[in-house]
Amino acid sequence: MTILVIAEHDNNELKPVTLNTLSAAQAIGGDIHLLVAGSGCQSVVDAAAQIPSVTQVLVADNAAYEHQLAENVSKLVQGLAASYSHILGSSTTTAKNLLPRVAALLDVNQISDVMAIESADTFKRPIYAGNAIATVQSADAIKVMTVRGTAFDPVEGAGCSAEVVSLSEVCDAGSSRFINEEIAVSERPELTAASIVVSGGRGMGNGENFELLNKVADKLGAAVGASRAAVDAGFVPNDMQVGQTGKMVAPDLYIAVGISGAIQHLAGMKDSKIIVAINKDEDAPIFQVADYGLVADLFEAVPELEGKL
Repeated sequence: MTILVIAEHDNNELKPVTLNTLSAAQAIGGDIHLLVAGSGCQSVVDAAAQIPSVTQVLVADNAAYEHQLAENVSKLVQGLAASYSHILGSSTTTAKNLLPRVAALLDVNQISDVMAIESADTFKRPIYAGNAIATVQSADAIKVMTVRGTAFDPVEGAGCSAEVVSLSEVCDAGSSRFINEEIAVSERPELTAASIVVSGGRGMGNGENFELLNKVADKLGAAVGASRAAVDAGFVPNDMQVGQTGKMVAPDLYIAVGISGAIQHLAGMKDSKIIVAINKDEDAPIFQVADYGLVADLFEAVPELEGKL
């Protein structure tokens, strides 16, 4: 049994979520191959070859894969698929764009957002916004899966030397092209990788009041997130949204300020190690999952917290 894991990277560095996905592959068992598709991505290949659980690194280095267009990479993976029992990617926008196409090309089912491995063909995944866990069994010859990174600890260790295999085949579907990307620049850590996250909800009142959270975040070295209600109200941009339709986070500390705790939001942050909630409504659902709860007016509590920090 051999497993293919799709590496998440930006042609310069391997994204940490790949290590979580490799942990899921380890739980399945068998040899693990890591596919690095990109352009000028030798630094990523070097890092990938050092990961203890990886036995082989497949390198597709070509301009056609520079931006990991799903139309191109899915064709590449389709050509490799016959050699593998499982194909895994992270539950990120990149893999969620890629793997459904792979599953369709292979005419198999995709299993989404896997959060536990029961056996090589049986997995657990959340349904109903995380209110229930489904155990699913696949009879497909090739299991195509996205993995919830926050549910698996990253693989650890380095100093190994996996075999590196260069792929000569170039798959250019010709049906899409990269135009440009606009990347938000921030001195704070990236939301999904931060060890501390401070999030605000509808209770913040307006976007200007998020400055209260920014001050706390700056002192904690934290990322700033938001609930869907705050995003829909126009307080902050949607790349800050935490939840079922936003970003999944599992930091060591999650501070929810003025967030009631709708199930869609809880689905995106309930794996956090410690959850702190500040809300003036003592019956807010967020208190049911919080390790520490403060029933208080956030406009008094947050400045006081910032002052003490």
